[in-house]
Amino acid sequence: MSKIPNTLHTLTAGSQEYHYYSLPTAAETLGNIDRLPKTLKILLENQLRFADDESVDQEDMQALVDWQKEGKSSREIGYRPARVLMQDFTGVPGVVDLASMRAAVEKLGEDPARINPLSPVDLVIDHSVMVDKFGNAAAFQENVDIEMQRNGERYEFLRWGQKAFDNFSVVPPGTGICHQVNLEYLGRTVWTKEEDGKTFAYPDTLVGTDSHTTMINGLGVLGWGVGGIEAEAAMLGQPVSMLIPEVIGFKLTGKLQEGITATDLVLTVTEMLRKKGVVGKFVEFYGDGLKDLPLADRATIANMAPEYGATCGFFPVDDETLNYLRLTGREDSQIALVEAYSKAQGLWREPGDEPVFTDTLTAWI
Repeated sequence: MSKIPNTLHTLTAGSQEYHYYSLPTAAETLGNIDRLPKTLKILLENQLRFADDESVDQEDMQALVDWQKEGKSSREIGYRPARVLMQDFTGVPGVVDLASMRAAVEKLGEDPARINPLSPVDLVIDHSVMVDKFGNAAAFQENVDIEMQRNGERYEFLRWGQKAFDNFSVVPPGTGICHQVNLEYLGRTVWTKEEDGKTFAYPDTLVGTDSHTTMINGLGVLGWGVGGIEAEAAMLGQPVSMLIPEVIGFKLTGKLQEGITATDLVLTVTEMLRKKGVVGKFVEFYGDGLKDLPLADRATIANMAPEYGATCGFFPVDDETLNYLRLTGREDSQIALVEAYSKAQGLWREPGDEPVFTDTLTAWI
């Protein structure tokens, strides 16, 4: 274990000062990372930020930088996502486990309030929603009312969990599907945390208990679906063990012509990636064609990752990301932070970017 010195920097966004671990400074020790894929830069920042932990070695960071030599690595790293997203079917057992741990701690004569998720957890109630009423203006509210009656006991338990645990929130039924809620409300692109009187900024990352968690990659947020046990481990602060992935670059050039729909693009991209073979790999989209690709289309392509078999389909942060954050009512201070942090860390998509990838594809749109 060896922490690279002098990497803790500050930046000002709006009127707020933030502390962050600088990738450009780390590169002075590890080697040039200008052409490292954005997804691997996010993994590198994660290792750098947790370098004091015994599970992180400087060799892990060096392996991420050296990945550029061959476009692959056999190195295994421990990755700590910033947060966890759960839907109700898989989330309820997680809350039950937390409640059981509290009961066990109380039996031992300790304070049960000590048991809390170490990473922020959002549980969105959407998978148990059913349509009983339809075809009239009151159908939505009637369905929500029936839903509350049908699952009253479970929802009361989740409401208790939201009050009892720190770092745990529940989005009630009738709000939307978990991926939509994640994209429109929960995702920040850059996350923050208060610690020792300082505000730390770092990439917004997550694991979720649903395969289509990947939709959030359209917003420049690295995330993918995992099983319930892995999600619980992440919730309790345990690193997700993973091999440094291969990254397939998908270059988009041009602009969608009149008469060509986003659905045409999404299905074409999916077909190309299936033929390429990307199972277990990261896909990272790049190229100047992203300039005119709306975020809704990016999110749809990212959402299809389970269909083309990749762990995730990632879109880097750019002006369109900021436009969407603005459109969905994020605060000006958050938008300013996303821009300042992404540019400081080399996570901002620049015109003409040509990262090193394991392999590449190109689509003219």
